[in-house]
Amino acid sequence: MATEYARQTGDQRAPDDRPRRRHVLPPALRAPVEARTWREFGYLLLSLPVSVLFFVFAVTMTSLGMGLLITFLGVPVLAACLAGCRGFGAVERARARGMLKLDVADPAPVRVKPGGGPMSWMVAMLKSGTSWRHLLYAVLHLPWAVFAFSVSLVLWSYGWAMLTYPLWQWVFPAYVGVDGIQLFGDSTHHIYLDEAGELAVTSAFGLLLTLATPWVIRGLVTVDRVLVTGLLGPSRLATRVSELESDRGVVVDTAAADLRRIERDLHDGAQARLVALAMDLGLAKEKLTQDPEAAARMVDEAHGEVKIALQELRDLARGIHPAVLTDRGLDAALSAVASRCTVPVQVEVDLPARPAPAIEGIAYFTVSELLQNVSKHARASRATVEVWQTADRLMLQVGDDGQGGADTTAGSGLAGLAERLDAVDGILVVDSPAGGPTTVTAELPWRG
Repeated sequence: MATEYARQTGDQRAPDDRPRRRHVLPPALRAPVEARTWREFGYLLLSLPVSVLFFVFAVTMTSLGMGLLITFLGVPVLAACLAGCRGFGAVERARARGMLKLDVADPAPVRVKPGGGPMSWMVAMLKSGTSWRHLLYAVLHLPWAVFAFSVSLVLWSYGWAMLTYPLWQWVFPAYVGVDGIQLFGDSTHHIYLDEAGELAVTSAFGLLLTLATPWVIRGLVTVDRVLVTGLLGPSRLATRVSELESDRGVVVDTAAADLRRIERDLHDGAQARLVALAMDLGLAKEKLTQDPEAAARMVDEAHGEVKIALQELRDLARGIHPAVLTDRGLDAALSAVASRCTVPVQVEVDLPARPAPAIEGIAYFTVSELLQNVSKHARASRATVEVWQTADRLMLQVGDDGQGGADTTAGSGLAGLAERLDAVDGILVVDSPAGGPTTVTAELPWRG
């Protein structure tokens, strides 16, 4: 369920329902003239000169640095070599981003101690595994670039040349003095491609080669994608550290937001009522001897305020962590949440044991927020909640028969919910076509 549902009016469509452009030709026939094929072919052609330059620089500087290691000069030369390789890597990532539409994140910069000077920079560069991976890319990519360049250029050239051969075959008698391309020749016999049937067979074979070439090019480019992603992108460890840092920031921001919400609820709700209650009781105390009936009325009103304040405190405590969740687990807690929903909710919880308390709390508040969205925005007549365990994962699924159009874009409550789940290695998947129904599936680590 999204916090904000798309309002369906007139011809408005949800983003996923926008009509896609239909092509007359199937993909196999479109491939030779598609922009993607030309971009990938251009990438392979450009890879050879770029790789030659990259390889020559890397090998020359590495050999020079290794040879000079007997003196101190080898250290700055190797550091400069690695720095240059990182620069070439930035060029390759930009080239892959522009021509292959491959978005590879930049690796983490070399961390130099503040005030360490040139020596600190050189040591950090030599200790950087990312820099050495860039050097490895420079060495490995040249032979692959030569192979990919040769195969793609030969197939592309021969395919289009043979396909269009009937269009330019006429140039041979005028300029070469022969009847066509010679397939065989010796002192007595010569075979030329000049008959109508031969022209048709040549063109047909060229068509097959032209249709097959884009798929060969895509296969070759796949290897380049792997090399760029694996050697020029951030390592898995660095990516994981970045994710954990981001998740930590989300957790801190969420905790701070919850504290502000609790403070605001206490200040504007229970605290204000208790202050008013103290003032009313003070006035009642003064009137107790002079006007007992008015004092009794004021005490009665104060009694009502106490009940309301207690209810607000209970709701606030339930919002922090409900007691029923701690005492009886998810089944009872989710049933209590479902009972407060404005539509009938069927709850099914099938768990062999209780997960970790933190995961249990996140699961509870996830379902609670999703059911609140059902009540406020879905316009549904019924909803379902299912909870089960799969291997080491806790699965939640909330569905409704409402209007659909759930929005997961930034700024919606659902986007914030996805960030909270991501902070604990959770996943949120929304299936909400326009017109409904809506199904939201959440996956959390078990950690029992």
